[in-house]
Amino acid sequence: MRIIGPGLAAVLALGACVTPRQTDAMTGAARYADHCAACHGPGGRGDGVLAAGLPVSPADLTALSARNGGVFPWSMVMARVHGYAGRAGEMPEFGTILTGPMVSWADETGTRVETPAGLLAIARYLETIQA
Repeated sequence: MRIIGPGLAAVLALGACVTPRQTDAMTGAARYADHCAACHGPGGRGDGVLAAGLPVSPADLTALSARNGGVFPWSMVMARVHGYAGRAGEMPEFGTILTGPMVSWADETGTRVETPAGLLAIARYLETIQA
């Protein structure tokens, strides 16, 4: 029988403390960095490197809850991130980028919605950066 050292045991214990929601937020942070930070900025304040050249200023994503009475607006965020074709001057359509495994998610009313896992991950990350 092999005994693991204290360092490896600590890493394994720490890994066991990460919840699926935290894992989603970490995955969402990576997706945010790849697809959102150029416009919205690394901290989500609307100050990305491309922001000045856009016809519509990117939103400050750290103020979503504040603008919604202190409640994170899940459905609005996910609809906006997913995108709609033909909305000139706003966010590009990310629907095709967010293809992949679907997960069941309960919206604010408790209705179960099949949602791309990547989309939910980005929304969970955005919830973590609220001011």
